Amino acid sequence: MKLSFSRRTAAAAGIALAGLLATAIPAAGAATAAPAGTPAKTATSTAQALAAPDIPLANVKAHLTQFQSIATANGGNRAHGRPGYRASIDYVKAKLDAAGFTTTVQQFTTSGAVGYNLIADWPGGDPNQVLMAGAHLDSVASGAGINDNGSGSAGVLETALAVSRAQLQPAKHLRFAWWGAEELGLIGSRHYVTQLPAAERSKISGYLNFDMIGSPNPGYFVYDDDPQLESVLKNYFTGLGVPTEIETEGDGRSDHASFKNVGIKVGGLFTGAGRVKTAAQAQKWGGTSGQAFDRCYHSSCDTTANINDTALDRNSDAIAHSIWTLATGPVVPPGDVYENLADVAIPDNGAAVTSTVTVAGRTGNAPAALAVGVDVKHTWRGDVVIDLLAPDGTAYRLKNSSTNDSADNVITTFTVNASAEAANGAWKLRVQDVAAQDTGYIDSWKLTF
Repeated sequence: MKLSFSRRTAAAAGIALAGLLATAIPAAGAATAAPAGTPAKTATSTAQALAAPDIPLANVKAHLTQFQSIATANGGNRAHGRPGYRASIDYVKAKLDAAGFTTTVQQFTTSGAVGYNLIADWPGGDPNQVLMAGAHLDSVASGAGINDNGSGSAGVLETALAVSRAQLQPAKHLRFAWWGAEELGLIGSRHYVTQLPAAERSKISGYLNFDMIGSPNPGYFVYDDDPQLESVLKNYFTGLGVPTEIETEGDGRSDHASFKNVGIKVGGLFTGAGRVKTAAQAQKWGGTSGQAFDRCYHSSCDTTANINDTALDRNSDAIAHSIWTLATGPVVPPGDVYENLADVAIPDNGAAVTSTVTVAGRTGNAPAALAVGVDVKHTWRGDVVIDLLAPDGTAYRLKNSSTNDSADNVITTFTVNASAEAANGAWKLRVQDVAAQDTGYIDSWKLTF
């Protein structure tokens, strides 16, 4: 996991991303909708998700032993631009090639050195519904990076190999990824997302991120960015009788942020880094209160001795559970979309502005899981407050302001329980910039029924 940092992103970055995303949508104009009276789409399959296999802990640890050996033979680390990182890519790629995956090594350059992402596609599945799982493979320069993030890399690798052993025939297309230069600022995953054509990005139904899943004094944290992905992972641990908490320490600091920032649904697991375990957490999970979840975070002692086997085993099984649950269940087509593509400028530290989508021709109320897709370009998204206004004026808060959220843009999908609201009428997205010095605009937004 990379170190956190604050920044003020230049407005040009938002403009560049806006240009990139423009290829994914028609020319801007008034709100659009499906023909009036079009019935909501329903699942065409009644298939149930298959049960996932147990992921052998010994296999996962064998990968960690290989990562340690690679680091030991290459100056003690597997960092970007160092021979240990390329050797790690070669090791993972060889395993996947032998297992029948189609692998691609993607190159990029940062900090004066060539970096690599490894992408592995499993044959079959709906190419328009791509489920991705990934982990960063690089370490920091000060150590072998066995928990951060050999653990996530090994868990994802062994899950991919389990897919091959089972000769899984998923409903969704499966894609696995190992990212480079995460420790330098999510460089590899951001490169992948920005280089991917907009039409291909739109096919990714979800991205699951696994960064540090074997911390020696572990907690059990689940990303809460998307309700469906969160529930799949939480339900697994509930079945084990292991309570979970929402992940906050690494929020926006790992590769899921690259996907979330372009509107792709994300989820994931985490066992803690430098933050200290509280007494309540120690009572709930065991371990030592008053001590960091990982005392060797970003240090030379992050070796194979820096792993909790129980946490690694549970989280590796949870990875497999999420892949089998999300990939082998029925593929549900998207619902009817009502969209406004017109730009609306957001005054800096000024009054709220609105953009309207008119829904007509439906019967009854809005769904309990109304999807609100938001694309707001802004150079400091922590300044932005976003609400959905129902036709009767009821406000649903989608996003609060945050002085700690220094990234740019709000490009994501929120889920609102709007079942108390009539479906038809003028729905509004209300956006306000509540602090000075940064600018932005509503690029587009949509409702999916």
